[in-house]
Amino acid sequence: MKTALIAILIAGFTAPAFASERVSDVDYLKANRCKGLATTLSAAEVDGLNGFLKAQRIGRPDYIAQRAEDEFDRARREARSEDRRARLSAELSGPCQTYLGGAATVAKQGGADVSKQ
Repeated sequence: MKTALIAILIAGFTAPAFASERVSDVDYLKANRCKGLATTLSAAEVDGLNGFLKAQRIGRPDYIAQRAEDEFDRARREARSEDRRARLSAELSGPCQTYLGGAATVAKQGGADVSKQ
């Protein structure tokens, strides 16, 4: 009985810590866009984004996951365009770097400013 009570108390104290490590759906979608850009422009960034996205996928509704795949695909298509590469490379090396630092970095910076033009 004491063990169950201790487990409940520990879960109560640690739950808010886990909740604060989750980024918003918008940031999750932006990170998927960054992964799409990285897949085409800079393979070195992909592993870090994969880890972040895998951790952030847990508990998200299916429609958000589908939208994230759409953002990934759209960014890959956009990155193939020669005339957009300079702007997209700047996006990848700028705002997208926020997601490589993990959820705490995203929360601290208020999300990345990944604009679609």
